[in-house]
Amino acid sequence: MNLKEFVSEALVQIIEGVIDAHDRTKQFGAIVNPIISGLQEHGVKHGFVASKDGAAQMVHFDVALEAKEGTGTKGGIGVVTGIFSLGSSGQSTAESSTVSRVKFGVPIVLPGDNKKTTA
Repeated sequence: MNLKEFVSEALVQIIEGVIDAHDRTKQFGAIVNPIISGLQEHGVKHGFVASKDGAAQMVHFDVALEAKEGTGTKGGIGVVTGIFSLGSSGQSTAESSTVSRVKFGVPIVLPGDNKKTTA
């Protein structure tokens, strides 16, 4: 799996998880990701950033990337998960690899309930 696929899939699954949790808990009167009033004054300390589309939350990534080169290997960069390195194919008898870490954040406005709560 390359970095683009990893980030895209992670963000999509977060959004789908919020929607699923909202739908599954509605019958109990729970509110998943409600609109919070007073967010302008208190949002930053709760992990929100202002956006033109509403209150955005930062999704932080800390990813290990492995670059491989070798005979018989396609090479390329893949996301390292556990002891497996995804994103490279083929076999190699002589191979070199470099692991680097990259940290970044992506602001995201999650789908929410129209009911408001006070921060």
